[in-house]
Amino acid sequence: MSESPQERVEIARLSTSQADFDRRLADRLAWEGVSDAAVKQRVDEILAEVKVRGDAALVEYSNRFDRLDVTTMAELTLGEQRLREAYEGLPGDQREALSAAAERIRAYHEHQKPTSWQFTEADGTVLGQQVTPLDRAGIYVPGGKAAYPSSVLMNAIPAHVAGVREIVMVVPTPDGVLNELVLAAAYLAGVDYVFTLGGAQAVAALAFGTETVPRVDKVVGPGNIYVATAKRAVFGQVGIDMIAGPSEILVVSDGGTDPDWLAMDLFSQAEHDEDAQAILVSWDEAHLAAVEASIARLLPTLERADIVRESLARRGMLIHCRDRDEAVAMINRIAPEHLELSVANPEGWLPDVRHAGAIFMGRYTAEALGDYCAGPNHVLPTSGTARFSSPLGVYDFQKRSSIIHCSAEGAGELGKIASTLARGESLTAHARSAEYRLTP
Repeated sequence: MSESPQERVEIARLSTSQADFDRRLADRLAWEGVSDAAVKQRVDEILAEVKVRGDAALVEYSNRFDRLDVTTMAELTLGEQRLREAYEGLPGDQREALSAAAERIRAYHEHQKPTSWQFTEADGTVLGQQVTPLDRAGIYVPGGKAAYPSSVLMNAIPAHVAGVREIVMVVPTPDGVLNELVLAAAYLAGVDYVFTLGGAQAVAALAFGTETVPRVDKVVGPGNIYVATAKRAVFGQVGIDMIAGPSEILVVSDGGTDPDWLAMDLFSQAEHDEDAQAILVSWDEAHLAAVEASIARLLPTLERADIVRESLARRGMLIHCRDRDEAVAMINRIAPEHLELSVANPEGWLPDVRHAGAIFMGRYTAEALGDYCAGPNHVLPTSGTARFSSPLGVYDFQKRSSIIHCSAEGAGELGKIASTLARGESLTAHARSAEYRLTP
């Protein structure tokens, strides 16, 4: 597509030297991901219906919300043969790219596998930790216009590497349209069950189980506000990965990267939806102006130009800071989902970066590579939650059990301590339980 003449693009210009910078930054970062009362009430109704009526409710909701015309769950179920056909029917270049991405994602996550461990104390008491996979995981995959085969790989492969026994995938098919790439990705990732369900009803089916859909132990994967609200509501009944907000990118540039490259990096996240956030930080004011000019010149060439334009106007920022130290402070203040360190020595920045979902280092590492095929997971904490959260990984599909095996001598020593503390808490049965095992 040829480039169009430069046009004016609305994007906020901020500077740390501005008196009201902190307020302006906070206003721009603010994101309210909590659904309103009407959405919550509707989701609660759907959850209750699926919990009570099972398959019948799923069929009803699929017909209503996805504009289908089905009468049984069999029509909403895809078998392994259908997934294999999707994979084998892909054009050669797509099949090779999908396979290469799957292999890289699998290889990376193999390095994450934790091991069980034990140690023996001097008196023979054994302490340790046993790591075990979940029995069954549920993967929610967006459908319709937002069909992402990469999300299938990123959610299902870590579960498979973790040793999860069964992986159940749900994916909505509005108007009955199946995405062959999504099905092929499910085949490659080792998904065991696929149901063409979406929305809050799909989350309910995974959390509670129905006559056809197996109940899972954890639900992962992105979705719209109804999916997010449903995940929040069923947490406790099952585990969830996170409540994801809009996609984000923070690029820090020292002025040495091609402005066109950086403009397209910002676009790569802004094109997700109008609420996505793209931020560039630099202490080189002329460089910021050059990137802004590239944004104006390249934006009309995008297929999703209207979405990008709205995203940049709503939440985009070009921020001028004084120096590297202020840029680091900005990173840790924002705690971005995606951080690009487009600087000469990115390794030197790592010790100072405390909060970021994924860190893309150097001028040649575009965030888009991480979305598809670099290997690390693209399911990342958003909306500042990188302050306390991590990327999705093998560890999200495993749990840990403590191991305590006391010798007679160890029970005697530990029993004295436990007895004293238990009686201090007036828990006499605790104390006597420990005292029974004291050696004479």
